[in-house]
Amino acid sequence: MSGSEAEAAAELERLAAEIARHNALYYQQDAPEISDAEYDALVARARDLEARFPALRREDRPWHRVGAPPAAGFAKVRHGVPMLSLDNVFGAAQFAEFARGIRRFLGLPPGQALRFTAEPKIDGLSVNLLYEHGRFVRGATRGDGLVGEDITANLRTLKDLPLRLEADAPERMEIRGEVYMTRADFLAFRAAQERAAEEREARRARGEKLGEAVQVPANPRNAAAGSLRQKDPAVTAARPLRLFAYGLGEASALPADSQSGLLDWLARAGFPVNPLFRVVESEAEAEAFQAEMESRRASLDYEIDGVVFKLDRFDWQQRLGFVGRAPRWAVAWKFPAEQATTRLLDIEIQVGRTGALTPRAVMEPVVVGGVTVRHATLHNEEEIARKDIRIGDTVILQRAGDVIPQITGIVPEKRPPGAKPFAFPHTCPACGSHAVREKEDVVRRCTGGLTCPAQRVERLKHFVSRRAMDIEGLGEETIGLLHAEGLLASPADIFRLPARREALLALEGWGEKKVQNLIAAIESRRRMPLERFIFALGIRRIGEQTAKLLARHYGTFETWRERMIAARVPGSEAREELGAIQGIGPAIAEELVEFFAEPRNLAALDDLAREAPPLPAEAPAADSPIAGKTIVFTGTLSAMTRQEAEARAEALGAKVTKSVSRKTDVVVVGADAGSKAARAAELGVRVLSEAEWLAIARG
Repeated sequence: MSGSEAEAAAELERLAAEIARHNALYYQQDAPEISDAEYDALVARARDLEARFPALRREDRPWHRVGAPPAAGFAKVRHGVPMLSLDNVFGAAQFAEFARGIRRFLGLPPGQALRFTAEPKIDGLSVNLLYEHGRFVRGATRGDGLVGEDITANLRTLKDLPLRLEADAPERMEIRGEVYMTRADFLAFRAAQERAAEEREARRARGEKLGEAVQVPANPRNAAAGSLRQKDPAVTAARPLRLFAYGLGEASALPADSQSGLLDWLARAGFPVNPLFRVVESEAEAEAFQAEMESRRASLDYEIDGVVFKLDRFDWQQRLGFVGRAPRWAVAWKFPAEQATTRLLDIEIQVGRTGALTPRAVMEPVVVGGVTVRHATLHNEEEIARKDIRIGDTVILQRAGDVIPQITGIVPEKRPPGAKPFAFPHTCPACGSHAVREKEDVVRRCTGGLTCPAQRVERLKHFVSRRAMDIEGLGEETIGLLHAEGLLASPADIFRLPARREALLALEGWGEKKVQNLIAAIESRRRMPLERFIFALGIRRIGEQTAKLLARHYGTFETWRERMIAARVPGSEAREELGAIQGIGPAIAEELVEFFAEPRNLAALDDLAREAPPLPAEAPAADSPIAGKTIVFTGTLSAMTRQEAEARAEALGAKVTKSVSRKTDVVVVGADAGSKAARAAELGVRVLSEAEWLAIARG
C-alpha cells in the first residue's frame, strides 16, 4: 500500500468512527452536535476518498446505507435459532403462575426468588441480524419463525443499525431486534402518504398516467413492516425507521451469561437498547413495573402493548427450553385492550374452512387504539345470546391484545325501539345444507363438507397459505377465480395446473410470465415436509405444533396413513398409540379418526399424495443413543423434574409417550414406579434407571 493510500485508509477509518458517532447522537439520543450540512460534508469527504482509492471501499462503513439496486423479490433465509413467539399473560395471577411453572420445571423451592429482565414490548417488526467477525452480513424478517425474508439491503439503510460492532463479539452471532416508527414520525409519514394518495386520485380523474398505488398505513407497526419490505432500498432509506435490539439467536459463543448482561453488551457494541429496561427481583417488582409502564404508555413516543419479562440467567433459560412455539422462560404481560363505542349495522354469517358458521359484526367505522375498525367477530350464537347483542345496538368494542377486534357488551340505554334478538340460521348460507350443532359444541357447522363451495375455497386458501404449503401466486382472489373457472376444486388440482397451461393463458389478464411464475411456484412445493403437508390439510384442531408431533412420531406419510386408518378401530393398538403421543389429547385423536373415517377425505388425501408426495420427517440426531426411539418416563426422578426429562429426551430425538406398549423402546424408571414398570417387564421393553438416563441426558 502506497503512502497516500495508507493515509486514505487511516482517514476513512477516522471518518467511519466519527460518522457512526454522529449517527448515534442523532438517531438514538436525539442530541446532534453538528448541522446537517456539516454531516453531509463528512459523508462527501468519505465517498470522495473511496472514489480515488476503490480498493479501500468496504460495505460495512456507515455511509453505505443505500445504493443497492431494487430487488426483484426477497430470498428465504433460515434462522440459525428459531424466532419463536411469546405466550401472553394478562394479570398478576397469570404471571405468578408463569413463575411457579418455572420453579416446578427446574425443581426449585416454592419460595425461590427469580430474577427477571423487564422491557416494554415494542409494537413493531421483529428482525434477525447476522454478524460475522463483528460485521453485519445479513438481516431477515421473522417470517414463520423458522424461515424469514432476506431484507439485508433495506436494513442497511437504518442509521440505528451498526454495520460494525464496537465491542468484542463472537465469531458468528444473530442479534434480535424490533424495527418501529415513533408516533410523531408515523403521523407525519401517514399525512404525506394521504396527500400522495389524494394527488394520485386527482391524476386519475384528469386521465393522467398513474404511478404505483400509494399505501396509507393504519398504524405505526404496519408502516414499519411495509417500509422494510420495499423492493427499492432507497425508498426504505427515506422512511423514518428506528431500531431497538433486545436478544440473541444463534451464537458461536455467548457475550454474557445473562439477559441483563446481554443488554449491557448490546449497548457497548453500538446497538440502541430500550432505556426503560429494568431488572426485577420478584413477582411483586414485576407487577409494579408493569403498572408503571401502563401509566406511562400514552406519553411514550412509540407504541407498546405490554412488557416482556425474561428469566435473567441464561443457564436456566437453556434448561427450560421451549414448549410448542414459545419459550418457557419468557412471557409477554399484555396491557388491557383499549375500548370505544359504535353502532352495530348488521350481523353477517361466514363459513370457515371446517364448516363452522361464524357471525361477524358490521359496524359504523370507529378508531380503537389507532386503528379504524369496521368488523369484529361475534364468535358464536351462544355469545350473541349471552350478551343480548341486537342489530341497531350501540356496542362496546375493544381490540383484544390490541390486535383482534371484539365486542365486549352493549350500551342498553341506547338500544333502538323494536330491536329483536338475532335469529341464528340453521342452514348454511353458502350451500343451503343443514347446519348442526353437536352436543357440548358451541359452534354450528355446515354438513355440506366438500360439496360446500365456501368450505372448498377456504380449505384451498389454507392449503396454500404461508405456514402450510406456501405457494406464491395463489392468493385469495386467484383461488376464487380458478375455482369459479372450474380449474380448482381440490388440493390435488393445484398440482395438476402445470399441465393446464393453455387454460391458464386463456384467462383474462393472464400472460405468459404470470403463468410461468405460478407453475414454477407450484412445482417448487410439490415435495414438502410431512409436517407441513399434514397441517395444510386443514383437519380441525391440527395446528402446526400438532402436525410436527404427528410427523415426527410416524416418520413417513405411508406410515401415518396406515396407522390412522388402523386407529379407527376403538381399543386397537394403533388407537392407543395415537392417544399416547405426548401432546395429543383425546379431542385431537378423535378429529384425526373422524377425518380418516370419511371415504371422501381418504380419496382426496390419496389423490393429493399421488400428485405431491410429502417428504419424510427429518431424521433425529444420529449421535444420540435414543434418537428415533419411543420413550416413557415413570416414577419420581430426583435429579430433574419429569417435565424437564421429557423435554430433554425430545431434544435428543426421542419420541415421548405417556403409556407403555409394544411400540415402546425404552422406559426410564424413577422412585415409586408402578404399573408402567410392570408393563415394561411384561413386554420385555428395555428399562433404564435414573442414573443410566442421566448419563444419556448429559452426554
